Amino acid sequence: MKTFKPTHALMAAFTGLAIASFINTAHADVKDYEFQLVEPAVSVGPQSVTTVRLVNKTTGKPVSDAVIFATRLDMAPDGMAGMQTKIAPVSSTEPGAYKFKANVSMAGHWQLSLGAKVQGETGTVESKLVVKAE
Repeated sequence: MKTFKPTHALMAAFTGLAIASFINTAHADVKDYEFQLVEPAVSVGPQSVTTVRLVNKTTGKPVSDAVIFATRLDMAPDGMAGMQTKIAPVSSTEPGAYKFKANVSMAGHWQLSLGAKVQGETGTVESKLVVKAE
């Protein structure tokens, strides 16, 4: 009759715990995040506000703690990339929503380019969204 050695059971338990802790600490990839337009159109004018939402594509949950460090709004979709305007963040109370105010001087298609860091992730979430100004 074979005798059971507790060292084998302990080794198996520790191996299982190590694998489980590795799986639980794995982070998502920055490709799992995306910016989405809340509204596809904005009004022409000096106080035009655009709202985007940052979501985790795998869970569908909004991401509220991102640090947006790059913003640009220009008319690249209409062949006028040199026509750009200043853009400024505006506070938002909705989870995962980021608002920006800009002087949208003419009707047409404006490209909103964003760069953000998501807490706990390596890399940058980059996005180019097209907003229609009416």
